[in-house]
Formats: sequence, structure tokens, C-alpha cells
Amino acid sequence: MFHKVLRWFWSNRERHGYRMNQVFRAMGISKQGFHRHTERYLGMLEEQEQLLPVIAEIRRDHPQMSARVMYGMIMPARLGRDRFEEFCYSHGLKIERKRAYHRTTDSRGVTRFDNLLAGFELTGVNQVWVSDITYYRIGERFYYLTFIMDLFSRRIVGYSVSDNLMTENTTLPALRMAIAGRRPAPGLVFHSDGGGQYYCKEFLRLTQACKIRNSMSTSVYENPNAERVNGTIKNDYVKHYAPENFTQLKRMTAKAVDMYNNHRPHKALNSLTPNGFERRQERVFLGMQGSEVIEEKPDILCPASRQITSSPGDLSLVSCSPALLTSVSISVTKVTDISRK
Repeated sequence: MFHKVLRWFWSNRERHGYRMNQVFRAMGISKQGFHRHTERYLGMLEEQEQLLPVIAEIRRDHPQMSARVMYGMIMPARLGRDRFEEFCYSHGLKIERKRAYHRTTDSRGVTRFDNLLAGFELTGVNQVWVSDITYYRIGERFYYLTFIMDLFSRRIVGYSVSDNLMTENTTLPALRMAIAGRRPAPGLVFHSDGGGQYYCKEFLRLTQACKIRNSMSTSVYENPNAERVNGTIKNDYVKHYAPENFTQLKRMTAKAVDMYNNHRPHKALNSLTPNGFERRQERVFLGMQGSEVIEEKPDILCPASRQITSSPGDLSLVSCSPALLTSVSISVTKVTDISRK
């Protein structure tokens, strides 16, 4: 407020009739001090004008990214975090959070697995994957998004978009994508809620073939990370991309996953993206750069396997046989495939 008054006197010095030296003495500031502050202030205004198009571009790709996260990505020279947030809010960029609830799980009277995450200590990738299904509404239709996330790196490793809740269109294609891309070693824990898509015969046949251990929560509070990533993709990205039909929903979900994995920093990952965190941890995956450390090793159970060297205690990335990804029948009985309501 003090400097704002001084700037008013300076801007209107031809009108108010006071000599500026008198004003400086009355306000207890030197002429040099005033001009230094004014120079910094004008520099800040110039930086703000430069920031606006950058912020607008980030918001186009990350419609619900908070001002605080953007500050960490941009790191402006003349704006502190609080002033940057105020600047964003003053330009109508404050995020309004809206909550809605639609049940997609019916776990009454179903087969259950023990919760294997209790006391589990993560030391690397491909040790625990978590998954859940969420809905997305277009007009009067509901569509369903299934995501599988590596709990260590927060990377979405598999997903599917479907117009129904049948296992063959939700969890099964998402798991096939994850296995094909990651080639997990035997012993991986796959944690989910109690939905029928996670314990039906065809889904369990695939997890058993790849020696994946099934784990289930007894409530949504035991699967918070999967719930969180569902909300992030749906509410922070897809909702603001505004797909108008199923085809657009599939395309925009793919874009959202790419933005999440490759461009969105995570506080839990020291403000790195999931893919950036994995590179930092030197966990090299099949098909990524740095594959010179990949060693071809025969495996009796998985003839086409490839093993990546890793430190003791980490699960190496060993592929299941590609035939396992296609040999599972997609026929699903109505009894075993309980739709989520």
C-alpha cells in the first residue's frame, strides 16, 4: 500500500502540485530507493505478461493443475509462490473442486483375496500394481475407465476405455497392456477393490499364468492411490477435454495418460513425473532408451523373456510369454462377471 501511494504521486506529479522530493521526505524514503522499487515492480509486471500465455498453454494440457504445481514447474524469477498464486487467481485461474459419486463396485458375496499390502515395503518398480474402475458420463450414457498404476513410480502402466463393465472390456485389456509393456517378474502384487472384474475366471487365469499375486481391499479406504489416479485422470483431464462421444473419449483418455505419465510432476516423487522418476531411479524398461543394460536370458517358463539387471531386493522385469496374453479366452460368463453398479 505504501509503495502504491508513492507510485500514484509519481504518476500524477504534474497534477497534484507537490514536489516529489517533499513527498519522499514525508514518506521517509529516498529517491533512489523509490526508483529501485519501481524498477523491480515494472519488471514483475513485465514477467506477469510473459507468464500469461505460458500458464494458458499449461492449463490447456492440464486443465486442473493447481497454481502451486504450475509455480514449481515454471519457477518465475520475480514472483514468489504466494504472489504467483494470487496472480493466477486474479486472472480467473482458481480451480473449483466438484465432487460426485457413482457406485461402480458391487462386492457383496464375492470371492475375496487377502490384502497383501499391509506392511509391504516398496523398493522398486513392478512390485505392486493398484487398479480401480471409474465411470465417465457423456450425455445420458455412462462409460468406464480402468487404470492400473505402479505404486512405486505412480506411473499408469495399463488402462482401458469401455462402454460396459464386462471383464473382457475393462480389467482384462488393461492388464494385458500392463503385462505387455512391463514384463513383470513372478511375485508382483496386483491390488484392487472387490469388484467382480478382478476375480472372474478369465482375469484370474491371466494373473495365475504370469504368477501375479492377487490382493484385495475390504473398503475404498484401502485402495486410495487407485482411487486418486482415477479422479485425477477423469476430473483433471478428460472432463476438461470434453469428449462428445465414445471415440473421442478413448482418444482423450490416451492423451490424459500421456500427460499424467510424462508431464505432470508429483509431490511424492520429488516433483518429478512418473517416467522421469523411473529414469532417475535407473529402472530401465523394455523398449526404452538405455536398453544396453538389458540382458537376454532364457527362462523355462517364459521362453521369450528378457531380464533387466537391478539391485538386490528389486524385482527384475521378466516377461510372461506373449502367448499368455492372447491365449486367454475373452468369453466371460454372466455369473462370474458381476457388473459394477
